[in-house]
Amino acid sequence: MNDVTVSVSHGALRGRESGGVLAFLGIPYAAPPFGRLRMRPPQPPASWGGLRDATVYGASAPQPGYGPAMAGLLEEAGPQGEDCLNLNVWTPAAPGRAGERLPVMVFVHGGAFRNGAGSLALYDGSRLAADGVVCVTLNYRLGAEGFLLLPDGTANLGLLDQIAALRWVRDNIAAFGGDPDNVTVFGQSAGAISVTALMTMPGARGLFRRAITQSGAGHHVHTPGIGRLITERIAALAGVPCTRAALAATPPDVLVAADTALGQEIARSREPRLWGESAGGGTTVLPVVDGVTLPSRPVDAIAAGAGTEVDLLTGTTSDEFRLFAVPMGIVHRMDDTVVKGFLTGIGLPAERAHALYTLAAGPNATPGDVFSAVMTDHSYRIPAIRVAESRARHDAHTYVYEFARASTAADGTLGACHMAELPFVFGTLDTSPADRRPDAQDLSDQVRAAWVSFARDGRPTPPRGARAWRPYATDRTVLRIGAGTATEVHDPAAERRHLWEGRR
Repeated sequence: MNDVTVSVSHGALRGRESGGVLAFLGIPYAAPPFGRLRMRPPQPPASWGGLRDATVYGASAPQPGYGPAMAGLLEEAGPQGEDCLNLNVWTPAAPGRAGERLPVMVFVHGGAFRNGAGSLALYDGSRLAADGVVCVTLNYRLGAEGFLLLPDGTANLGLLDQIAALRWVRDNIAAFGGDPDNVTVFGQSAGAISVTALMTMPGARGLFRRAITQSGAGHHVHTPGIGRLITERIAALAGVPCTRAALAATPPDVLVAADTALGQEIARSREPRLWGESAGGGTTVLPVVDGVTLPSRPVDAIAAGAGTEVDLLTGTTSDEFRLFAVPMGIVHRMDDTVVKGFLTGIGLPAERAHALYTLAAGPNATPGDVFSAVMTDHSYRIPAIRVAESRARHDAHTYVYEFARASTAADGTLGACHMAELPFVFGTLDTSPADRRPDAQDLSDQVRAAWVSFARDGRPTPPRGARAWRPYATDRTVLRIGAGTATEVHDPAAERRHLWEGRR
């Protein structure tokens, strides 16, 4: 390993070279959002003198961590701290031809807007950098710190943090060999919901050229009314007045505990729909349609033509909801009556929908399996299809995938669940649970090649076996990846998709 230096707008950094990749970690892109800056939009970081060490990750944002059911499956973030608005950069030590600028990929992590960090081992950008891009991962404010609709009207601070990070990339990435005019922002789950929102936000316009959204689209947001209700209840549970000043003076751990308590209240509520998308989204806080930073619900803005200048690669895994249904025991607690009641509650024709989802869940499906199939469509697949179809009507460049490779976690009972594609995208197959199947590395190489080629020129290289990867248009072409040979599938959820038409 060798130390290397680079100068950015606020000072000089010392990073480290290893295996032909340079890594610069824990770089502040904004000032610590505490003290007088608590619950305020992000501000530029202070300049520093001398050489700043960038060989260790920075602090993570305040967060609760995962409950017992998920703790063994999901990686916890590192130490939390006030200086949490930081990012990490990986770039090839020998980028290629002299003067060549590399495509840039900026990753927004998931975690239900409550957990996560860009420093997780799963998101190590070394392999992507070795494939010829400059890879950036970032932290942003989570939970109450990042997504309350404050009484003074301030909203979406976590999204504003992401925009500040993208502005830092625009201003500084050339120092790492990156092309500021060829930036792809990509994210998974809450990160994908964030990226979809960024595609429609005035403050993010022009900061990226392409987007990749993995298992998240633009319908999971709060209305102003729900946003105010969430803020008022978190303040009450924290024991403070519902004012910006009082909330900003409350210790972070108290707000994290209040947010957690609210989540438990919602789960027990007899009228969960009163809490909007929080009722079934596994979180309390979400981006808020405040009319200013986020003018409208992203899925509606995209339907009206927003973001057509951005190339999009979007998709889901085959069995998204099993990540939650299996470890939380949901698959074992369901019966047909409960499933049909849920279908009626969300506005679907219960008997017809139950029959179709029983067929989709496969032979010998239990009621829990059927419910998981419903929730996979409800929270992931149908929203992604709606975004793709809206963009097709505007002739916007869009590709759609389905990742069908089963996870090795939980003895293989999760199927191709939420997050199953991430180790293959980043090439971090040795993270827990490690995937040591003989073909794992080859599949990862193919997935990374598709993501990197999309970042380079907007056209994903089709994985082996697929003759082409056609844009999503009137034929509704989806490329299924990971279950043997890549297969082009026409409208894979056609019958079920019709159930959701007219339901928004």
